[in-house]
Amino acid sequence: MGDDNEDLMEYQPLLKDIHEPKRQIKVPSKCLVFAVWAACIGGTFQYGYNLSVINAPTKAVQTFINQTWMERYNTEISSQLLTFLWSTIVSIFPLGGLVGASLGGTLAIRFGRKGTLLFNNTFALLAALFMGLSYPTSTFELLIIGRFLAGVNAGIGICVQALYLGEMAPRALRGAMAMGTSIFITGGILTGQVIGLKELLGGEEYWPILLSTTCIPAILQLLILPWFPESPRYLLIDRGDEVACRKALMWLHGADNYHGEQEDMERERVSAAGIKPKKPWELFTDGRLRWQLLTVILLNGFQQLNGINAIYFYADYVFTQAGIPADKIPYAAVGTGACECITALTCGLLIESLGRRVLIIGGYTLMSLWCVCLTITLTFQESSPWVPYLSMVCVFMFILSFGLGPGGVTNILTTELFTQTTRPAAYMIGGSVNWTSFFFIGMVFPFIVNGLRQYCFLVFLVICCLVATYIFFVVPETKNKTFLEIQSEFQSRERKKRIPASSTANGHYVHADMNPT
Repeated sequence: MGDDNEDLMEYQPLLKDIHEPKRQIKVPSKCLVFAVWAACIGGTFQYGYNLSVINAPTKAVQTFINQTWMERYNTEISSQLLTFLWSTIVSIFPLGGLVGASLGGTLAIRFGRKGTLLFNNTFALLAALFMGLSYPTSTFELLIIGRFLAGVNAGIGICVQALYLGEMAPRALRGAMAMGTSIFITGGILTGQVIGLKELLGGEEYWPILLSTTCIPAILQLLILPWFPESPRYLLIDRGDEVACRKALMWLHGADNYHGEQEDMERERVSAAGIKPKKPWELFTDGRLRWQLLTVILLNGFQQLNGINAIYFYADYVFTQAGIPADKIPYAAVGTGACECITALTCGLLIESLGRRVLIIGGYTLMSLWCVCLTITLTFQESSPWVPYLSMVCVFMFILSFGLGPGGVTNILTTELFTQTTRPAAYMIGGSVNWTSFFFIGMVFPFIVNGLRQYCFLVFLVICCLVATYIFFVVPETKNKTFLEIQSEFQSRERKKRIPASSTANGHYVHADMNPT
């Protein structure tokens, strides 16, 4: 009898869940906000920081390479070889990111989301060590190794951090919490731009310290993240640990607010019973995931090919034409970083009220408009003294539009379009496509600009229009829906498309899953 009472007490919370109405969480708890911060500071913040911090010491590093070459071979390095070595230092970062994205999903399944994020800091610490030692050892090759490891760290971080945030956030706040990915990317870019100013660590003699500062976010995460729980979804669905899942939910959402989230997870666990996490190549052979997978590939590929890189390339030229002195342009660049950061914060505030579709379709539509305006203003840049100022406005408006839509929503959709057993593989595929596009645009973009000049924005205009049209017709709104509801919406669409093909020759209807007799 005593055992029966104990069992009843154990399941009392579940009985309470049945009889009490669900309470949707509208405001994140302090614990959840701090968990987002702890995950992001060593995750996507590192990506943004390493992306921008390399710009400040360009001349100083090239001088160091030339001096090292002189010490070794008693001759100056050729300009072509110097350019090649510098390009390698810069472009090895996305190649490392590609490797990291390819490993991230597998590591997240094996070691958990939190465990992988903690392990990932090893790559950041090694990168900081190698880049810091390059100057005292007169070994510029260490810069290449360090940048590659920084890329691996960024690739794993973007993949696994988004998994962690998306799986621990309550349904009503999933978009806002997942926006931490974009907010910290832009925050990292802005921080790198500020620290790279000559008043701080942008001086020629400080570049080894500047590149080594990537260890600071890693150390912070190693000190803070262990105090936060593992992803509740991972604990329940992947590990089957109900007690740890309940503790994590109570810690993140409070003792009175976690029941609805636990019910959603229980339903997803039942639907995933007996199904092992899928490998990336298995997603390509699953017809039920055709549209979700195509959406993730297109959004991640075009996130790099939509013209945002062209904007940053032309920014210096536009600022120069507007009369900004060359030594003041880095401060104007900080303005672009601040602009993107503010937009990411704005997107985080709007995403739960406006929804994903409005923001990403609106973002791509506005980017199309600014592509047209930039083509016109750059064509007539020297026709009047006020035209360069119009170009500056277009640059900032394009960055605002990117941050409001594609920059903020892409990662969230990758989380929401898949369930627990397919999500890690989807992030591996999406991340690999994103990093490959990043590397491709870095290699090909200079030739595109040299060939088309300002008319390259017409190419980006077509891309932005096509992506906006695709999302309008294919991607449903995912706001405030469970992962199973989103999956069901895609599957019902597939069943409707199969209905015409399931009719017999004499016009009698046969269900798509049945064989005609």
